[in-house]
Amino acid sequence: MTARLSLTTLPAAQRPAVVPSKIGVVHLGLGAFHRAHQAVFTEEAAIRTGETGWGISGISQRSATVREQLAPQDGLYSVLTRGLGDPSLRVIGSIREVLTAPEDPAAVVARIADPAVSVVTLTVTEKGYRAAAQGGLDLTDPEIQADLAGRAPRTVVGQLAAGLVRRAETGAGPLTVLSCDNLVANGPFLRRLMEDYAAASTVGKLLVEQLEVARFPASMVDRIVPATTDADRDEAAALLGVRDEAVVVAEPFLQWVIEDDFAGARPGWEKAGAILTGDVAPWEQAKLRMLNATHSMLAYLGALRGYETIAEAVRDEELAGLANELMTIDVMPTLTPPEGLDLTAYGASVLERFANPALKHRTAQVAMDGSVKLPVRLLGTVRDRLAANAEPRLAGLAVAAWMVYVAGGVDAKGNVLELDDPQSARLQKTLAESGVGRGTQLNGPSVVDALLGVETIFGDDLRDNTVFRELLIDQVGSLTR
Repeated sequence: MTARLSLTTLPAAQRPAVVPSKIGVVHLGLGAFHRAHQAVFTEEAAIRTGETGWGISGISQRSATVREQLAPQDGLYSVLTRGLGDPSLRVIGSIREVLTAPEDPAAVVARIADPAVSVVTLTVTEKGYRAAAQGGLDLTDPEIQADLAGRAPRTVVGQLAAGLVRRAETGAGPLTVLSCDNLVANGPFLRRLMEDYAAASTVGKLLVEQLEVARFPASMVDRIVPATTDADRDEAAALLGVRDEAVVVAEPFLQWVIEDDFAGARPGWEKAGAILTGDVAPWEQAKLRMLNATHSMLAYLGALRGYETIAEAVRDEELAGLANELMTIDVMPTLTPPEGLDLTAYGASVLERFANPALKHRTAQVAMDGSVKLPVRLLGTVRDRLAANAEPRLAGLAVAAWMVYVAGGVDAKGNVLELDDPQSARLQKTLAESGVGRGTQLNGPSVVDALLGVETIFGDDLRDNTVFRELLIDQVGSLTR
């Protein structure tokens, strides 16, 4: 039996160059993306600066799986990078602690309140913020209400609030809270949620005082990180000589753009290649509307055609052409690119990255959580094109593909398409009330009217826009034919 990865079993030549001596960063949402992105930047920054006080305490928001993977491995794991050549492997040691929020919420609060911690980063996905359709905190959410009622917090907003209040009580100093999720102006967005929570909280005064000195910089992150498979673990074991149950897979491309607005000390991420800037918005919008929107389009259209991976979808010449047209015809006219970013070249690089055959990024994985992804990835482009009296034909096609995916429930080969979405119950109820059931023959107008009526996704403006409605009816009809 192959030995498990650890500091003692790993050959010296493959050990991390730096194993941090203490914890200075807390990360909420310890999934594969963080381990392939921010944790890598943090380790590289430690190597380049010689500062060893920036170990990460990673917080798993749901299950104990990551802790069970990392704890026997001394927190070590590997990043298996797959490009066009041979794969490469690097062992990362920047994560020094793993906590599971549902098991020990008090420990999470204590770690956020630790005076040695000056930065909290987040990758909790769009749905983890529990935002209302209007953009503020959803104060009707049962989990938010339970945190506000005084239980040991289980939501990220509740965890941050409790940690900030504890810092106020102990004089631990101001905190930088750095969202790394795919949200428009993610830092200011999170600050607003915290302000809404404070307004509804019994400890609002202390929390407001901490929010006044805290910083919530915006950021943009980019790296394709597909779900790890058993085959990936086997390949990592062959390369390492030991078994790594926590290996993550990633493409070679790696980017992090951060608003340079911090409340105190931080890792020297710029030494590791991160871009610090006064304005993240142009970078963020280009990435969300070009890369992320195209990813979603290919996921839905590809899944409907029976493709298992994004790379297979891009190899379909028709789908690749539609993805390119989405970027060039609908998206680019809505963007003001940051200095140094050629949008045409960026669009070509997006499709090139998606076509990487070594990255088996499943269409079903990208298709998850469409109700929260569509508003930030596609609907801004739709609104901008409609405002310019232009028909958002390609962006509309991506939305129509999502509608058929949700309502139809099967691909061209008859395989069931899993609906993994935080609003799945509401979506299916809305469709059923309109006489549409998953797996049945679809009626275009019924599907479009039912789903356009979900105001938490489309709002009143798109629901009532006749140009958009007619466009969707035509495209849903084409896709179902």
